[in-house]
Parts: sequence; structure tokens; C-alpha cells
Amino acid sequence: MYTICLFGAGKIGEAITALLSLSGRYYVRVCDQNIERAQEIASRWKNCEACALDLSDPSSCLSLLKGSSAVLSALPYFCNVDVAQYALKARVHYFDLTEDVATTRAVNELAIGAPVCFMPQCGLAPGFISIAAEHLLRLFDQLESCKMRVGALPIFPTNRLKYCLTWSTEGLINEYCNPCEVIEQGKRHLVMPLEGYETFSVDGTEYEAFNTSGGLGSLAESYEGKIRALDYKTIRYPGHRDLISFLLSDLKFINHRSDLKQVFERSIPTTDQDKCMIFVEVKGLIDGRYMQKTYASTVPSAVVGGKHFTAIQLTTASGICAPLDLVLQGKLTRRGEGILRAEDVPLDMFLNNEFGVYYRDERALRGLFI
Repeated sequence: MYTICLFGAGKIGEAITALLSLSGRYYVRVCDQNIERAQEIASRWKNCEACALDLSDPSSCLSLLKGSSAVLSALPYFCNVDVAQYALKARVHYFDLTEDVATTRAVNELAIGAPVCFMPQCGLAPGFISIAAEHLLRLFDQLESCKMRVGALPIFPTNRLKYCLTWSTEGLINEYCNPCEVIEQGKRHLVMPLEGYETFSVDGTEYEAFNTSGGLGSLAESYEGKIRALDYKTIRYPGHRDLISFLLSDLKFINHRSDLKQVFERSIPTTDQDKCMIFVEVKGLIDGRYMQKTYASTVPSAVVGGKHFTAIQLTTASGICAPLDLVLQGKLTRRGEGILRAEDVPLDMFLNNEFGVYYRDERALRGLFI
């Protein structure tokens, strides 16, 4: 049985705890500064214990990591550099869910020469979306373009934003405010968030998509000079982007993100009725023919272990648990510099893992492994 330290007992942390516990192969130390919350989660699942977490106390954090195989950070992105430093000192594998580009760069710097695996940017986007994209990209002899689109959406939107809070509010605001990496004309550069606006329809429902930060993961770095165009956009219901732009630009909340967080958490409801839309389109040449390959899937919420989990909880938890499991089984190995990237994980290996099965959609996968 593997002992794992989970830092962060929020909604995603609870889903991670559930999946690892139900496997019967993991013992989970649920660590949070709110010990009551950690105890609440740990008491629901087998082979779990609650631990108080104080990131400002190195000796306490290193004590938590002692005897563990890995640490999984489900904390806000700005905590992850500290967690990565503790993982390096304790020589345990490190996985996180950050969408923040600067945080990822700092973690990657720490990973250089590390004797253990460091894998930032797990989850759905960044994370699984890069795994799906990489699978399609490898099918082509010559690449032209790659579009990556993801949306965590309420099934029944009723407010003017047509949105409900389903994950980290800090992470959401971060994605809306920070510059976005893309490849255009074969070169990597930054574009503004909320730009690149487009609309489309799926099964009679209208959606919009626009630039947000972080979802591309490390693919821009991996494919610079190898593809003409590559970008990532977030999917929302029509009208959402314009209202967010009004808040950030006209009301200047972009300079007062903590205030915007308070407004969002006071005014935007959460929901357990959601869906996660995933779309990847790649164009290029295969055997001299101009071809298009597409991966499109919608992941629903589900009952797991007798408890209902939202789609964003399951996709995010699966996105970190599957790579963890594959690393500990010896099926995935880190790069020479100590880093494991999402695109290093084969799609079929991920989907056939017991944690990755929540992403399986036979219609979406039809023909992809032929």
C-alpha cells in the first residue's frame, strides 16, 4: 500500500481522497490548515487520516512527508512552490493541479536534477487536454494546427453569467487575467486573455470560447517550430465573456483580484449538476493527404463510492491520480531533468488506468487507436 500526502482538503481534495481510498492500494494523509475539514473528509473513507497543515513550518511539513511515496497538492496555485520545495527535500514525488504559468516554471526549475518525479499541471486543463492533444498530434507526419477547448459548465445556467463556481475561485480569476501562451506562424508568444473570441454549436446548444491562461500546459514549448498554430480556449455559454470583460476592464477588478474573489464567492452559486466538455482538433498531413483528426467528449458527474461528485471534481481528481498511479507502478518515468509532462502520458495508458476510466467515452475514442 502506498502512503500519499494530500495537501488541500477542498472539493478536489475530497475527490482525490475518495478515488485513492476506493482503490484499496493507497493510504492517504489528508492535510489542511483547517483540521476540521481534513477530519471530515478522512472520516468518510477507508485508509485515511487527517493532519494539520502549516506551510510556514518546514519541520512540520517534512514530518508529514516522511514515509510517503508522493505529495499531491490540491492547494491554491500560489502555495505550490513551497510544497515542491518540501517534496524535493523529502525526496518524494510531486504532483499539482496549477494552471499558473509562473508557478509551473518555478516548480520545473526545482525539478532539475531531482531524484524523484515532478509533475505540475495535472488535472483536466492543463492536464488531460494535453494528453488527448498529444495523441492526435503524433498521428501526423506534418502538422498545421491544433485547437484545444475545454469547459466546466453548469447544466442548468440561470444567472446572467450563465456560470456556477465549480473549482478554485483564485484559479478561475487567474485564468481570466493572465497572458495566454499560443503558437502562431510557428513561433511561441503571448496573447491577451478573453480575446480570440469564437462561437459554435453542439447538439443545438450554443457556446462561446476565448483565450484563457494556463490550459495549454507545456505543449507550446514542446511544439514551437513544429506546428504553424496551436492554442487553448475556455468554453462558456454565450454572454459570459463580455460580462467578465466588463468586470475586469471597465470596473477595474483586474487590479483588485481579491475583491473580485469575494464578489464571485458571495454572488455566484455552486452546483453539483455540471458537465466537462473536451474538444481537440488537429490538422496536417498524413501519408501526403491533408487530414483532420478530432477528439470530442463530454464527461458527466457521477456517484462514486456512494457519494455524488461533480464532473469537474472527477476529471480533475482523475487527472492527477492516474499519472501518480502510473509513476508508482513504474509505467511512467521522469525526463532526465526530473520533469514529467502531461504529454508524456500515453492516452491509452491513461484511459486504461483505474483512475483514468472516468474519461472513457467510446464514441470519442472510436478510430483513434487504429
